[in-house]
Amino acid sequence: MRFALLSRATGSTARRLVGLATATALLATACGGGDEQAGVLSGVVRDPLPTMSSETLPSLSEPGEQVAFRADPGELQVIYFGFTNCPDVCPTTMADLTVALRKLGDDADKVDVVMVGIDPDRDLDVLDRYVTSFVPDATAAGTSDEELLRTIAEPFGANWEVRTLDDGTIEVDHSPFLYAVNDAGELVISWQFGATSDDMSSDMSILLDRYQA
Repeated sequence: MRFALLSRATGSTARRLVGLATATALLATACGGGDEQAGVLSGVVRDPLPTMSSETLPSLSEPGEQVAFRADPGELQVIYFGFTNCPDVCPTTMADLTVALRKLGDDADKVDVVMVGIDPDRDLDVLDRYVTSFVPDATAAGTSDEELLRTIAEPFGANWEVRTLDDGTIEVDHSPFLYAVNDAGELVISWQFGATSDDMSSDMSILLDRYQA
């Protein structure tokens, strides 16, 4: 399943939101504004929880290694599909995630961050430097194999389009979501672009507490 909600991140264009009604119909959202004590998640929770593909992507941070989309036992893996030339949505999302992890304190050590490159022609050599400028121990993953990328992205509902205009300008539309996966390889929550660092931090804390219980 793919979300129909896309963000355009090119030039001075900030965001394009398409098919919001479709996306909403596909999602089950737990509301509560990040009320951590009540254990209410503020992000998007799908029912049933999607299970990630068993396929892996090459690590751009540790050449020769493969990245599996499954957290370590009792932990979380947060995944973002983006590109380094994004002028607004990607850096804003990564900056908000950085703040959210800082607010987690010591529990941030239980969250692994993976950024998947959706613009491989420009990003395979630079994505690691990009993502680690936000989260120093993050992992960059990517491949020029478009079919493999789509296979990995499908359970998340992530989608994108990279196209070159007649004047040579490259435009990229992509789903503006952060995703969190548990140690069973299940997508446990998604955060839409604009989710606050407080909400993301609260949600991650709630989920980690559940796994430790």
